[in-house]
Amino acid sequence: MADVANVRTSHNGSEPSTAELVQRATEQVSRLVRDEFALARAELTQKGKHAGVGVGLLAGGGAVAFFGLGALITAAILLLALVLPAWAAALIVAGTLFLVAGALALVGRRQLSRAVPPVPQATVRSLRADVDVVSAAVKDRGRA
Repeated sequence: MADVANVRTSHNGSEPSTAELVQRATEQVSRLVRDEFALARAELTQKGKHAGVGVGLLAGGGAVAFFGLGALITAAILLLALVLPAWAAALIVAGTLFLVAGALALVGRRQLSRAVPPVPQATVRSLRADVDVVSAAVKDRGRA
């Protein structure tokens, strides 16, 4: 809205004509809408990236947990076979895999929380500010 300060005057040297004001307002609103859409697109792209990373990490955590379950099953089989050193080793491996799975799930959840809510909040704030400025300008123009 910086262009409002640089108001050109009409042919007679006084206030700009209504047609000129309408033309300028149309140009400014058009530019403003394009800029707001660009901001929304950039913000949603960033949130999409965080969501993608979060989903990937959660999937990785699930895969590691699946292998941990396989290691626990192997440990149970070896326990039943009473081969003490083998089942102890299998339990250690399973515990390690579950710790890795938990760490991946926590990091993935943190990434997903950064992507929520999917509303472009900066764009909404900017639009509200723009509406307030235009409303104030219309009210001021109406009083003059």
